[in-house]
This record gives sequence, C-alpha cells and structure tokens, in this order.
Amino acid sequence: MNKRPREDEPSSSLASAQKRQFGAGGGYGEQGYSEERISAQRVADHYSARSNQTLEERENSPIIHLKKLNNWIKSVLVQLYARPGDCVLDLACGKGGDLIKWDKAKVGYYVGVDIAEGSIKDCMTRYNGDSDQQRRKKFSFPARLICADCYETRLDEYLCEDAPFDICSCQFAMHYSWSTEARARQALANISALLRPGGTFIGTMPDANVIIKRLRESEGMEFGNSVYCITFGEEYTEKKFPASRPFGIKYKFHLEVTTRLTF
Repeated sequence: MNKRPREDEPSSSLASAQKRQFGAGGGYGEQGYSEERISAQRVADHYSARSNQTLEERENSPIIHLKKLNNWIKSVLVQLYARPGDCVLDLACGKGGDLIKWDKAKVGYYVGVDIAEGSIKDCMTRYNGDSDQQRRKKFSFPARLICADCYETRLDEYLCEDAPFDICSCQFAMHYSWSTEARARQALANISALLRPGGTFIGTMPDANVIIKRLRESEGMEFGNSVYCITFGEEYTEKKFPASRPFGIKYKFHLEVTTRLTF
C-alpha cells in the first residue's frame, strides 16, 4: 500500500486488520508467560469485551462529562500538531474513537495499533462503516490497522514500508507500559524509531504527582469520588515511592460503568 496517495488518485477506503503480532520481538523470554505479559493480555481482553454504547447510553453515562473533557483534550492536541497530509501512527488506537479527529485535521495516512483484537475489529468497522453508520461520510485517508502489543513488539519490523511518520499519538494508554522498564523502553524505542527527524509525539497519561498527593492526603490506601476509585496495595502502606524505582508501581483503578483495571 502506498502510504501517501498521489494527488491525482482518490484516497483508499480500505482498512485491513493485519495478522496478530503479539510477542514479536518482545523482551519476555522464550516462554512469554511473564506476569507482565499476562497482565497486558488481561487489559486486552477487558477492552475487547467492552460493548459499544448507543448514543443515548453515552449521553446518560455518569462519566459523560469526563469523556467529553478527554475528547476535547485529544481534539486540541490533534488540531495543534497535526498538519494536512501528515502520516499518523496511533498507538493504543482502541476502537477508533479518534478517527474523526484525524479526518478533520486532513491527515494523509493513518496506522492504528492496539493490543485488543476486539477493539481493532471495531475500529475497522468504524472506518469502513456498517449498517448503522452509512450516513457517516467516508474517511478521506487510507488506513492500516494492526493488532499488536506496542510495548512489547518492535513495530519498526512491521512498519518499515509505512515509516517514517510525521506524528505519533498515544492517548490515555502510555502508563500501561510502565509495568517494567523494558516495556517502557520499548514503547519509547518504537516512537523514536518510527517518527521522522523533527516529527511530533503527542500523548496523555495520568499525572503520578497528583495520584501520590491524593494517596498521601487520604487516611487509608484508597481515594476517589462518585465515579472513580484508586486503591493501592498494602505493600505501599508507608506511601513512599523511591525515584530510583519508578516502574511496576501497581494500583487498582475503577471508573464507574466502564473500567476496572489494575495498573
């Protein structure tokens, strides 16, 4: 596939889910059944199992205002840094909720990568349209969708014909790579290897300083409000987190209606 169609050619409307690429070039040893890998697969299974909400269900969600805030943040980042004709790499693309944002930015080519096979299939459906989405206009850019763990897989081995990218985005997902230093380094290696010189990375992730501050202000090991809850294990009773060990600090996160995960 030519990632940048010639100006005299119409943009392709094809989105294809490539073969599953879990474990290609990762740092988990020959067996590949480490605790980190199992945890990553648990996250993938969670997001694959999530059903798509109707418009009415979304509007009635107790976290609708949070969702709108998150979408506004992503829209601002895309509009600030994406340029017409840009080649985009979207890490942890999910179900393709940001496709419209990239379309409005008039990007030229899009590659989405996500660990959850169910999410990739939903993203493909959103891109191609289905019986419930025929009224939506076709996206103006060609796209490629890949199911892979972008914190384990060396993506440059699979995207050599697509790279370099002008912009790379990872929204509300980079923190999953911080389970180990190896995974965090692979995430950053993928970004630096696939961006062109002078390319742009945009991302959004939880603020560790705010999380630790809230934990220390709480009486126990849990804090939150009516829509979310964060719980730390008893191993963090002293509420001390040495700067020399920033990886693998896990906590349980519950978001009303949608998510219950251990980070």
